[in-house]
Formats: sequence, structure tokens, C-alpha cells
Amino acid sequence: MNTNKHKMRRKDKEIIDENTIKEILEKSSVCRLGLFDDEFPYVVPLNYGYQNNALYFHCALEGKKIELIKKNNKVGFEIEQAYEVIKNDVSCRWTTRYRSVMGTGSIQIISDFNKKKEGLDVIMQHHGKHENEYSKKSIDGILVLKLTINSLSAKQSGSWK
Repeated sequence: MNTNKHKMRRKDKEIIDENTIKEILEKSSVCRLGLFDDEFPYVVPLNYGYQNNALYFHCALEGKKIELIKKNNKVGFEIEQAYEVIKNDVSCRWTTRYRSVMGTGSIQIISDFNKKKEGLDVIMQHHGKHENEYSKKSIDGILVLKLTINSLSAKQSGSWK
């Protein structure tokens, strides 16, 4: 795991334990992917699979996300394992309990049939399904994206066991 860290202001919230970071990546289910879109960023939530310092996504053969990746495959991402607002009678004492990972990387568009199957297996296994069969028509109708993680940082707030 490449944990080149971004400078974090609140060191008390920083997660440095690689096992905890790996747990967040392995147990979460949604990744928010940030892409370059001229003047403003484009952020899209995606289901994913995690394996060997990479995130895998499946998507349609074309669309805005693919157009943007073809222009610039450098991306940012955010994954949260848990999120809970902790309320209090005093407004300024509300807080949030969370664990999250943020990072950067580059995306490769996978169009090879067998590599797409491998990427889909990573996604399906991430969500608990280990025996997978795919039709040729289904595989031909999608792309798989592989985000190789260049850097990441992780943080948490609230009590965790």
C-alpha cells in the first residue's frame, strides 16, 4: 500500500496504521471519484473493488466519465467507512464520527475481455460474491477502470475500537 501522505493539519485524527487503512478500503462500498472537467471538478460516486493498491470500477462504454478520463487520467478519490452525526443539546457541540481515506491516482481504461473479467471479479469479491460467471454480451457492454493509487491519507474522528 502506497501511503504517501498529504500534510494533515489535525495529527490527532490521522490514521497511520496500515491495517486500519486497509480495513477502510476493504470494508467500504462507495468511492467518490473526482475528475478534471475544465473549470470545475466532476465528482461521481461509484461502487468499487480494492486489491493490491488499486481500485476497480465498472462503467458504460461511453459517457462523461470516460470522456474526462481520456482527457486526463489523473484523479482524486474519497472513501468513507462510516459516518455518523453525533447530536448535542448545544449546537456548537455537535460532532461527527467517521473514518475515511482520501488519495490520488491514475486511471487505466481496461477494454481487454479477460482483464475486464479479472477486474469484475475484484469488484464482486469486494462485495462478498466469490463465484462469478459473466456472459460475453455483458462483458462486451462495459469497461473496467483500474485506479492505481499514487498517494493516500486517512483520518478518523470519534471513538473506534
